[in-house]
Amino acid sequence: MIQTLKNDLLTVEIDTHGAELQSITANRTNYQYLWHGDKTFWGRRSPVLFPIVGSVWNGRYRMDGNEYSLSQHGFARDCDFEIMTDKPDDEAWFSLESNAHTLSLFPRRFRLEIGYRLQGERITVMWNVVNLDDKTMPFQIGAHPAFNLPDFSPADPVHGYFMFNTRTLVSERIKEKGCVGDETFKVEFDNDGMLPITASIFSHDALILAGSQVNRVSILDKAHTPYMSLLFNSPLVGLWSPSPAAPFLCVEPWWGRCDRAGYEGDFAGREHVNLLDPGHTFHASYMIIIEDL
Repeated sequence: MIQTLKNDLLTVEIDTHGAELQSITANRTNYQYLWHGDKTFWGRRSPVLFPIVGSVWNGRYRMDGNEYSLSQHGFARDCDFEIMTDKPDDEAWFSLESNAHTLSLFPRRFRLEIGYRLQGERITVMWNVVNLDDKTMPFQIGAHPAFNLPDFSPADPVHGYFMFNTRTLVSERIKEKGCVGDETFKVEFDNDGMLPITASIFSHDALILAGSQVNRVSILDKAHTPYMSLLFNSPLVGLWSPSPAAPFLCVEPWWGRCDRAGYEGDFAGREHVNLLDPGHTFHASYMIIIEDL
């Protein structure tokens, strides 16, 4: 079921399946900012990653002395959420509560609440994770929105630019099986302090910027005109596109990250895991700003 938020500038649609953003449309031009989920490149649009971000080593992890299987990015993106009522007119909220299926994959009782607020040219995405269990809950959560690149042509040497609130960035590198190794590399900017979006930018998979290096990522078009920005306070952010021919890219604020290659310890000992006490609630959010309205 689709829920809609609309104001004078934008129309935003969210599906109860995965509580996933489906579209961000400019009312005046009908331009679509969000990727439309064509499976030729990537069949999703803006999945919420929970209770893991990325992959666990060999698709398996250990908790409470038992072993569990969990596919990349977890299960929330494939679950049907309930619509939460009694919310402001400019907000839409959805909830998922643990059940027999989720407990078979992740042995903690929880409630995940996902909200969207539309104010002017800004969309705020909000998450509440409630620990309903009597044990501490280790978990991760992250965003994976995909944005269309304006006037994209695969033949262009540069499709646009990333701009950050810093000119010094170091990325971790995916090593194998979707997990990081020990190698890091410096992100190379051009003379204007920007990162060109080229066919080779993701030749080694996603850029993974850890350690709260950046809290704002802007996308500029080929003429260096600001197109859109994401603001966040997450400890990590990923940048990714599946193919040089894909006409979109993802900017992904993460409160978590894939395993380090070879990790076989307890889930709670994973890098970048959040530990939530029984009865407590974790809050996080990020903001999408449409710059070219």
